[in-house]
Formats: sequence, C-alpha cells, structure tokens
Amino acid sequence: MSLEISKRILAIALGLSTFVLVSCGNSTKKPEEQAVEINQNPFPSTYRVIEYPPVLFTHVNVLDGIGGYFEDTSVLISSGKIVSIGNDKNVSSDTLTVDAKGKWLTPGIIDVHSHLGVYPTPTGNAHSDGNEATAPVTAQVWAEHSIWPQDPGFQRALAGGVTAMQILPGSANLVGGRGVTVKNMPGVTVQDMKFPDAPYGLKMACGENPKRVYGDKGGPSTRMGNVAGYRQSWADAQDYQRSWDKYYAEFDAGKDPKVPKRDLKLETLALVLKGEILVHMHCYRADDMGTMLDVMKEFNYKITSFHHAVESYKIADRLAADGVCSAMWADWWGFKLEAYDGIQENIPMVHAAKACAIVHSDSELGIQRLNQEAAKAWANGNSVGLAISEAEAWQWLSSNPAKALGIFAQTGSLEKGKNADVVLWSANPFSTYAQAEEVYIDGALVFDRNNPAMWPVSDFELGQPGEGDSK
Repeated sequence: MSLEISKRILAIALGLSTFVLVSCGNSTKKPEEQAVEINQNPFPSTYRVIEYPPVLFTHVNVLDGIGGYFEDTSVLISSGKIVSIGNDKNVSSDTLTVDAKGKWLTPGIIDVHSHLGVYPTPTGNAHSDGNEATAPVTAQVWAEHSIWPQDPGFQRALAGGVTAMQILPGSANLVGGRGVTVKNMPGVTVQDMKFPDAPYGLKMACGENPKRVYGDKGGPSTRMGNVAGYRQSWADAQDYQRSWDKYYAEFDAGKDPKVPKRDLKLETLALVLKGEILVHMHCYRADDMGTMLDVMKEFNYKITSFHHAVESYKIADRLAADGVCSAMWADWWGFKLEAYDGIQENIPMVHAAKACAIVHSDSELGIQRLNQEAAKAWANGNSVGLAISEAEAWQWLSSNPAKALGIFAQTGSLEKGKNADVVLWSANPFSTYAQAEEVYIDGALVFDRNNPAMWPVSDFELGQPGEGDSK
C-alpha cells in the first residue's frame, strides 16, 4: 500500500471518529452537565396482584362504604376490580358464583394506625423496633425498615376483615418518622406488601409522650417546648428546600452551583411541605389539636388526621372546616391525664359535625374486631339521638381511612373500577356475632374461614411444637 493511500485511509478514520464524538455530544449531556436528582422511591413496591377467576356474589346485602345500602343484590368482581353492583347476569363462563343469601358484603377494613410488624407478637426486645427514641425529631427513619413480615398479627387482622393498613412508628418523638401503607398480604419482605403508589405518611406526636420521654434528655419537657421543636424543624426544612431550589435555578441558568449536602431528616420534612407526604398526628386534647392546626397554617402543610383524639368532639367544627380527619377509638379513655375527657359518643359526634371520622386500632388485638368497635360507636351515637345509619357508619372503616391515606381513588368503597378489596360477612357486620367468612384483596380470595387449609400462616409459626407433640 502506498504512503498516499495510507494517509487517505487515516484521514477518513479520523473524520468518522470525530463525527461519532460530535453526534454523541449532541444527543446527551456529559455526566457532569446533569443536575443531581434524588431518587424519592428507593424502596419500590414489589406487590403483585394474584390472578383469580371472576366472582359473582348473589342475593347479598351490600354496604358500599360511601353511605349506600343495597339489599338482596349481586356484586361482580373480575380482574382485580369491582365490575358492577346490581343483578347483572352478563358473566363469563369461568365466573365463580357465591350464594350469599343472608350475608353482607363490604369494602375491606382499612386501619390507619397500626404497629404490626414494628411491635410484632410474640413481644420481645429483639424485634421491638417501633420507636427511634434517640432524638425528639427523627424524620429520617422509615417504619418499613423495621417491619417484620412474619408477625402473626397480620394473619389475625386478615381474619377480621382488614385488607390494608398504615404501619406507623411509635409516639415517643415530636416527629417519629415515615409510616407506610401496606396490603394485608403475606410477603417475604415488606416491599412485597407495600401498597403501590400510596403516599408516605409522617408520624408526629403532641402532648404528654414527647415531653415525658425527653424531659430528662435535654428536652422538650413542656408543651411549649414541643411546639418550639416542631416550628424550628419546619423552619429548617424550609431553608433546606430553598437551598435545593436555588441549586436547580442556578443550574438551569447555566451556572455551576455547588450541590447541597443531602439531609435525610430535612428531606422528609421538605416533602411534607411540598404536599408529597401526609401528616398523621398522635394528639388527644382539643387545645393541642387547635395549636397544631395553627402551626399547620403557619408553615402551610397538611395534617391529614389526628389519631386517638379523644377530645375531637370539642373541636369537630374546626376539623370539618380545615378538612382534617379524626381517627379514634370507640371507648378507650382515662388511661392517662390527657385521655381523661373522652366520651363514648366521640366518633358519631365528629361524624354529625360533617367532619371525617375514622375508627382505628393502635392494637394488635383491636385490629381483629374493628367492625365491633365501629358498632359500639354507632350504637352510642344513636342512643343520644344521632341518627346515623349503618351504611353511613361503615365510612369510618373504609372510605374515610382511604381518604386519609391518599388511596381512596384505588380502594375504600365498592364502586366500579376500584380495587376489589371486599369482605363477605356471615351476618350484619355491626352484629357481635358476625364473622368475616371470605376476604378478597384485588379480587383474589386470600382468606376463607370455612377452609382452614388455605389460611395464611406466618413462617414464624410453622414447625412450632403444639400440644401433644413429643418433641
């Protein structure tokens, strides 16, 4: 090959390589030219819907979860969704028919306040992981990183008709950390249970608990110290968000700004200020709730619900005006001073004020019979002249919790197109004698009281020696 030809080939090769470099440079920016983006979903849900044939319930009494009652009707579920309510006979050949004459169908119960998995049973210090009681504000911790999916309490709750729940950190701290909403399905990891696309909750607490826990640890030791702690935390979160807003603005302007240092605590609080995380606040007294509503408005964030809230009846008009739910017990009160002024008509009085009333558990035992807790509150309301129907009262267990958790578009009521999270009860679910006979999550039968062979069992309980075993 002549020297001249070799030079020409080299020139062509260099030209092609230059073209490739220029083309790549025009298609994307170099890594150092990309703004830093924080992954806000580093632990995505791995939940999968179970495939199951369509199911037609016939001759069933229905509480639809949004105030409606239908007697002796049919409900069709298919492909994980509610298809219809009414005597619809247009069903496919593979449809399973359930003769539910004399029985009742409701949306699955949703518990907004549970500690299953973070305070599992059997109780022991080794897996008691609900309170990161090391500082008054621990917004950086996430309850899902403490949840033990083998907690047998999940299966007990399923037998009580609970199809979804929010697992929260405990209430030692002003800000206890993120809660997570889960489907009540067995899983190897919590991500297998995680409700897809449900927003995170932030657990906060006011009143006696934080000042009791931190009074001898440098504070806060008073209610005024509590409030100062919240306010400073929100102010710090505002500064943190401004630093990132400035970074992005300068980057977009073609400058070379310094990337702010990531702070997991302030990141969570900043997401609350942006409306992406919902605040659930442990609070008993009406005056404390009023103060927290003022702080909410000062920093322009949203308290989705007050939990326990034994004095909500005193402030129900403000809860209604501000669109804040109240998650309550039917009749727990008096076990500490801030819980002293509870009344058994609390839940129905909040409902009567047109505020969002919720029945919650905060108990591995209470979660197994939340229908009975709602029945007690309903009866107590009616006994003082608050004429609330059973259909209205079921909102306390399904649609109102779903709204508080930000998942009402997916579940919480029997409406066409929503997730088929339903419970078939042996009798009127407001009866003491009613039992959850069948529980469906996303249209799949996951609990059948009449078929013990298919009852979900925790891995922890398998192989445990029972009565009469010789080993």
